[in-house]
Amino acid sequence: MHAITFSKLIKIFIVPCLLVFSFSLQAQEEENEETSKFSISGSVDAYFRTNFNGLNQSEEIVGSDAVTLDPAAPATSFANDPGFAIGMANVILGYENDKVGFVADLVFGPRGEDAVFLSQGSAQIVNQLYAYYKVNDALKFTLGNWNTYLGYEVISPVANFNYSTSYMFSYGPFSHTGIKADFSFDDNWTGMLAIMNPTDYTEYNPIGKYSFGGQLGYSVDGGSAFLNLLYGEQSLSDDSLFQIDLTTGWDLTDSFYLGLNTTYQDTDGTGFYGAAVYPQLSLTDNFGLGLRAEYFKELEDGGVVYGANTSITAFTLTGSFQTGGLIIKPELRLDSVSDNYPAFLDRDLQPNSDLASFLVAAIYAF
Repeated sequence: MHAITFSKLIKIFIVPCLLVFSFSLQAQEEENEETSKFSISGSVDAYFRTNFNGLNQSEEIVGSDAVTLDPAAPATSFANDPGFAIGMANVILGYENDKVGFVADLVFGPRGEDAVFLSQGSAQIVNQLYAYYKVNDALKFTLGNWNTYLGYEVISPVANFNYSTSYMFSYGPFSHTGIKADFSFDDNWTGMLAIMNPTDYTEYNPIGKYSFGGQLGYSVDGGSAFLNLLYGEQSLSDDSLFQIDLTTGWDLTDSFYLGLNTTYQDTDGTGFYGAAVYPQLSLTDNFGLGLRAEYFKELEDGGVVYGANTSITAFTLTGSFQTGGLIIKPELRLDSVSDNYPAFLDRDLQPNSDLASFLVAAIYAF
């Protein structure tokens, strides 16, 4: 009988255990490297909103009868409900490596439903859903549904300084479904070409017509500018929509940023044009103020909001306080419609062309 020495014990038991542990650790590291390519992010938001000179409720007693009315609110997207209200819960799943990737952007709640208003069934929670392939550093193809490239503002409240939205954003496209090619010409210049379903038909194409999109961008450390184009038939009508849009923003100092958006949209004489400036001032590391000053004009042959040749001016002053992932945004907004247009009901149920409102929103981003 051979004696088992310490050195043999090491060879028989400890060395194999160390090898198994080493292989297990290596496999775990490889797995972690693989899973690290996946990402989960998103946000939740809620708010309180009230009008200073407008109707704040949808149920009103007129005489002795209960009547359902529309509370006064700007004719823009999202954050228009009176009292305490919810925005949306947003969960974004992503994967990326050197060549391929995908994004699944899911939304739940009123803001999300309004953003995907032409979708039905299970697709009503899909804000974005696309996969992409990077041919090289200069060319990338994307197939699926993505949020619009036009305009200054976006659907998610995390990426906007103002919590409420502009008229130009609200009456432009929200999302596109199709295929696009993104080009990187050099360190500063980029481009994009796309073939897409009609605007906001994100689930599928029910009318068999397509739109064409393009973008030219210029970016440096201090800011960027993007010229955007959209053209195509958006309905069974043979009339094509044309929209041209310029979006730009620049850090003028370490604490002062200035953004600008101007756009023109026309479908056989019906449409709008407008411009908005977005000055933003950082007062401390976690608090800033931002103003949106917008002019919006409907075309003489037909408008998309109140009617032909109607103009709207809107001023929105927003504070933004951030601690960790929580963002608190108090906001004062003034909307005015031209020619005494009866756009809003006041508290005496009389029509008014001006509206002053206030909201405070809480947004948590992760």
